[in-house]
Order: sequence, then C-alpha cells, then structure tokens
Amino acid sequence: MARVVVVGGGFGGLAAAVRLAKLGHEVTLVERSAQLGGALSEVSADGFTWDAGPTYTLLPAVVRDLFRKSGRPVERELELVPLDLVREHRFEDGTSVRVPSGRAAQLRAFDDLGAGLGQRWVDHVASYADAWDVLRRGYLESPWRPDDLPRELAALLDSRETLARRLKRTFKDERLRMVAGHPLVAEGHDLRNVPAWLGVSAYVEQRFGAWTVEGGMARLGAALADRLATRGVTTLTATEAVDVVVRGGRAVAVSTAAGDLDADVVVCAVDPRRLPALAPYVVRTMPAIPPVAVHVGLDATPADLPHELVLHGDPTLVVRTGGSAPDGGAALTVHGRGRLSEDVLRALARHRIDLRPHVVARVDRSPRDQVERWGGSPMGVLWQGRATVRQRLGPGTPVPGVYAAGAHATPGAGMPFVGLSAALVAAEVGPA
Repeated sequence: MARVVVVGGGFGGLAAAVRLAKLGHEVTLVERSAQLGGALSEVSADGFTWDAGPTYTLLPAVVRDLFRKSGRPVERELELVPLDLVREHRFEDGTSVRVPSGRAAQLRAFDDLGAGLGQRWVDHVASYADAWDVLRRGYLESPWRPDDLPRELAALLDSRETLARRLKRTFKDERLRMVAGHPLVAEGHDLRNVPAWLGVSAYVEQRFGAWTVEGGMARLGAALADRLATRGVTTLTATEAVDVVVRGGRAVAVSTAAGDLDADVVVCAVDPRRLPALAPYVVRTMPAIPPVAVHVGLDATPADLPHELVLHGDPTLVVRTGGSAPDGGAALTVHGRGRLSEDVLRALARHRIDLRPHVVARVDRSPRDQVERWGGSPMGVLWQGRATVRQRLGPGTPVPGVYAAGAHATPGAGMPFVGLSAALVAAEVGPA
C-alpha cells in the first residue's frame, strides 16, 4: 500500500483519487478551494443554477469505466442522457446547420446546408478513422513513453500538417471549416498551431455521440466527491498545496500551509506551474485562455434554442441551455471569444437573440476569474504546434514518484481526456 497525495479536486483529481483508493492505496486529496469539482461544479444565484464548466461530454465509456473501476456502476447513481442534437451553428450569411449524432443524420443535415456538402462532411469525418485507432491504442488507453513510441503513433504525432491547412484543403465551403474547427477554437486555440490529427474529435462525436447528465454535469462531480468518502479517501479542502517535497531524488511529501503530507506517490492534477518542483519541466508551455462566461437567469424560456448554439463571427458567441430555474424561467450560459468590445448580451442581441428584457439574475466570469477560481485554466495547455504534445507531463513526470493528471496533462483537456489521464496514472501506479 502506497501513501498517495492527490493535488487538485477537479475532475482529474477526483477520478485519480477514487481509482487509486480502489486499488488499495491510502489516498489523501488536497484542494485549495472550499468545494470539490473544479469546473465540474455549479454556479448559483437568486434561485438559478448553472453548470460552471462543461455541459456535456464525449466518450461516455470513460465515465462508465471510472465508476465501474472505483465501485458502483454509474447507472446506479446518475442518468447519462444522449443528445440527439449536439449543437447548432449559425453563420453570418444567415444560414445554419443543426449537427446531430450519427453518420446518416449528419449527412442529411449538411445536405440541407448545401447540395453535396453532406457527403463532403462525412468523408472528412471518416478520414480520421485510422488516426482514431492509432491514438486510442498508443496514446489514450496505454501509458506512453514520448521517447519510445510505436512507429504509427510517432508518424501521426510528428506530422507537420496543421488543422487549418487540412480544413482549407478539404473544404471549399468556409462554413464547413468553421464547424470542423469549432471544438478547438472554443478552447482558445489558433487552428494554425493545432496538429491536423486533433480533428479526430469530429469522428469521436459522430461515432459515439455527445452525452449529458440528467440534472446537470455538476452532479457527476458531486457523485465523485461522495465516492471519495466511500473509498476512504481523506479530503482536505481549503488547503493549498505549496510544492512537492523532493529528497534523495524522489518525492516524499506535499508541502501545504498547514504542514507536510508524507507521500510515496504524488499526483499533480493541477497546472504544474503552481508547484515549483514541476514548473521547470513545463516552462515551454502556456495555458489556453478560457472564454468570457456570462450566466443568466431569465423570467421566460427562449424559443427554439438547442442544447448548444454557436453564433459564428467576431466575436464568436456560444449559448448553452440547461441548469435549473424557478418555474417559468430558464438558465442560460453565454461564452464569448474574439473582439468583445461590448457587453456579451448586447452582442447576442445583434444576432436577434435579445435576452436583456428577461434577465433577473446574472453572474459574470472573466477568463482571469475562472483561472483564479480553479487554480488554472480548465482548457489546459495551449497548442503551439506539434511539439506541444511532448511538452505536457503525464502520466509520469521527470520527478520520480510524481504523476500528472487533469487538463494540463497527457492526453489533454476535455472531460473524456481528463478522465483518461486519471486512468493512465492508475495504470502506472498499479495496485497496492
């Protein structure tokens, strides 16, 4: 049995802690804020609640595996609900496309956007099938060694092709390029710096669908927090980890303001820049900046809004429904990126969605607010070209006894990949 200290109580930290506890280790989790969950939590005001971060996830098998490997199956605690309509995209020329799950449905949807566009779209998505298989086997499901990669994986990760170049070559229609690039743009990346293989997200979304949790994604974070107690994890909230204590060339403790926590294994599930022992190893990386976020409570329900609506332009606005509201009301979240020279709701009104007369509650979160609240960017590491994939830590690190999980670790940001990072750490540490 190893003494394990997990630094960070976001999704990555929670997932790593419950997995390692189930493997028989003595686990302590340290979280700087007063509540667990990180971005997988709620924002509340005046009787309204909103998901603070993600409102859905891809690859539901990651969540199912996490719950099964740490105790009771997820179906006994939460209801995972598939989204028939993943999102709607509206373009500046007045056209729009509603993107469902599944190949056949997407073909029809894009054909409605323009003759022949459906086939072009599904052919583009299908072109990532081989890449997905290579990534799944060598990068996502097995602890990897950056200096000793399978030949096919190395060729994929070392490719110089960017996503911007691939989309320009594949699609003459700019609207399809916007749809294909949106998941990365929404996370704050410049497609000219994003490797082409990351377009695989379109394949994952089409094949496996998008899923949410009945009652809001924050319920997933709450269920994992409850599981910490079930698995006997010691949880220290409102306790900030100052650094990893290294003696004799390996980690021996985590230093906090209240004293040192002895450890045989340390899991960093926060931005490694926060821990001086790890910061030198990620000096060449930068965090991806979150969007401006505005949570609004309305006294009426807007008509014809899907789960997620993307309004392309500058700024680009993303409207997400969900959350909970008093009877007759609605809870929406609006994200903004680009030239935000005016209030987000005023910019939204220019798209003929004027929520302002119905706003009865509002919570604004700037990118800085979000980073300070969660101790790092939930968007993880900024893509700065193909080398970025090797500049992240995880599951192992150069410091013996220290492992890395979460949005800043391998394999990257986004709920499925953060969940996989925790699984990779558990596989590396192994059973007690």
